[in-house]
Formats: sequence, C-alpha cells, structure tokens
Amino acid sequence: MRIISGIYRGRVLKSPPDNRTRPTSDRLRETLFNILAPSIGTDTRFLDLCAGTGAIGMEALSRGAEFATFVDRSKRACALIEENLDKLGIPETQTDVQNLTAENFTGRKHEVGWDLAYFDPPYDSDYLMVMHDFATNELLRGGGTLIVEHHAKKHMHEEIGRLRRWRILKQGHTSLSFYENA
Repeated sequence: MRIISGIYRGRVLKSPPDNRTRPTSDRLRETLFNILAPSIGTDTRFLDLCAGTGAIGMEALSRGAEFATFVDRSKRACALIEENLDKLGIPETQTDVQNLTAENFTGRKHEVGWDLAYFDPPYDSDYLMVMHDFATNELLRGGGTLIVEHHAKKHMHEEIGRLRRWRILKQGHTSLSFYENA
C-alpha cells in the first residue's frame, strides 16, 4: 500500500499483519481522490472513520488537507496509524488519532466539524446509527461531504435525515456513496 499523489507520493505504508483489516485498494483511493480533489484545500479538515491503516486520511494530508482525524476501534490499528504517520513524517499538529468505535465517536459533541468524512466500517456492520449521527449532529461543516464505502450489493438509503446521496461509484465488489447535507 502506498500514497498515490501529493507531497508523500510513492511512500509505502505499513500494512496490518493479519487479514482482519480490509484496506481500500490503491485504484479505488485514486478514483476517490480524483473526485475529491477540488474539495481539498489548505483549510480542509478530513475525518477517516474506521481508519484501519489510515491510508485514506494520509492521502488527504498528502494532497493538501490541513488536518486529519483518524478513528478506529482497534488499539492495534491506532498504533499502526501512528507508526505510518511517523514513517511519513506528518506533524502531530496536523493529526488526531482516537481509539473509539465509530458510534461512540459520532455520538459525541465536537467543537469543530469536518469538510470531508470517509466512513469504511466492516461490510457486515449496521451503518445507520453512524449515518444518523451525521444527519442530525454538526459533524460536517457547511457544504461537507460524507463518503461511505460499502459492498456493492448492500442497500444504502438515498436520504437519511438531512443527508442526501448525490453520487454512487462502483468498482468491482465495492461502492462509494457520496452524501451531502441538504
């Protein structure tokens, strides 16, 4: 696994030693960030929820995002994220790594929201609680986007509260659903 573009381009990330984490493929990450490129600037706050290796959030930082928050329920995954951040030399002032479940994190009140949030839970998870939190809490800044990675056969709602899906991208067995606050 490597960083595809930006200031850390070509740098290799350490992968988990087991097969319990399902990293997003390089091809899908490249497609995702081709879509998100116009939305990433020096004031962009990025949330990598169910972060695994942290590759998605690190790609956002590599492409110019100001700050990335990484959330994963696994202590091992959080340690791996910290190791990858150190390996790339990303300053701690640009990152926050939290060892929490997605539901616990999104259910809390946060002082500052995110411009882009990437939610990639295990495919057999119930996505609705976290998506409901995005629809009802101030997790996204104005004009923010929530991207949900899911199995292509999984039914995803077009609307949840004030979240509206505006795009779906399918690649192989994986889909990305893009939601915005309406």
